[in-house]
Amino acid sequence: MHIWLLILGMAAITFAIRYSLFAWPELRFPPLVRQGLHYVPTAVLTAIVVPGMLLPDGEHLALSADNAYLLAGLATILIAALTRHLLATILGGLLSFFLLRWALGQLPL
Repeated sequence: MHIWLLILGMAAITFAIRYSLFAWPELRFPPLVRQGLHYVPTAVLTAIVVPGMLLPDGEHLALSADNAYLLAGLATILIAALTRHLLATILGGLLSFFLLRWALGQLPL
């Protein structure tokens, strides 16, 4: 029963936060808050991707030359910095990841 109360409570809080933006459309954030919200997508994406690059097995830190996740991530960052093109970054990152996995003999075939 406690689990259901927790789930309902989280749902109510999530709904209240999201509904508040529709209930008060004239609500405007101060410039400092708007500037801070600009960095949220980058921070969230970094928090999701970096642990996968550094801990590919989920337990051990892998800072070695045979970590295809880390090498492909660094290549993707380089592609993004050079091209500033989203599709080129995605395709280049995927291509570099699979080529590195193939070159390192890590593809399960």
